[in-house]
Amino acid sequence: MSKERNRHKPRGNKPGRERPVVEAGQAQVFGLHAVNSLLRHQAGRVHALQVQEGRRDARMQEVLDLAQAAGIAVSECPRETLDQLTDGVHQGVIALVEPRQAGSESDLEQLLEQAADKPLLLLVLDGVTDPHNLGACIRTADAAGADAVIVPRDKSAGLNATVRKVACGAAESVPLIQVTNLARTLRSLADYGVWVLGTAGEAEQLLYQVDLKASLALVMGAEGRGMRRLTREHCDQLVKLPMAGEVSSLNVSVAAGVALYEVVRQRLV
Repeated sequence: MSKERNRHKPRGNKPGRERPVVEAGQAQVFGLHAVNSLLRHQAGRVHALQVQEGRRDARMQEVLDLAQAAGIAVSECPRETLDQLTDGVHQGVIALVEPRQAGSESDLEQLLEQAADKPLLLLVLDGVTDPHNLGACIRTADAAGADAVIVPRDKSAGLNATVRKVACGAAESVPLIQVTNLARTLRSLADYGVWVLGTAGEAEQLLYQVDLKASLALVMGAEGRGMRRLTREHCDQLVKLPMAGEVSSLNVSVAAGVALYEVVRQRLV
């Protein structure tokens, strides 16, 4: 543990008050659930916490206890200051963290091998090159409880500053996995019992007519062009969203939100 961390280590459960500073190279994770999970599983990535002045309910206390056990500096500041630091709902806590880097095939394999009893949910994006769309998709994937977002290494937006900003902290909690050959990756998912479901406007069956409770990889193509041919061929089934208006397609981040939350709805029933 560094001397700097020791010097700011909180005493008991009484964080010191100091002006929050986000240093270059740091990213933010905010919200009680996200920060709690980060402290439990990846505390080594956390540099410091900023918490809302005077908030001491049970959920916040649990976060503070985890931070103290890990020797992580905690400081208080007014809610208004936290509001200025984030673009999302912070719930009174912000973690300053070492930015997560994009993962690879080996990280995906590890995720699949370590999958618990609950069904997996993977969001696969084929050819989404707009970083704003990728960031929005990652944010929605996090909210829906997806285990990872998978993209091809080429012809896709990467994990840059714009993606991180639009994702509002979700890029630090949901793994973004870049794969060299997307078609091969989809083919390999069958070995782990993951059903590959593609979305395409010409599909005959609606999303709402399919059972989505098993382990699932939901594949979305780029807006307009849709999925590439090889990607489409490696889907176990194709479905579509109902389009009652004049437009022929939805923005990919909107379509991903609709589809992911149908998975959530079915699994809650």
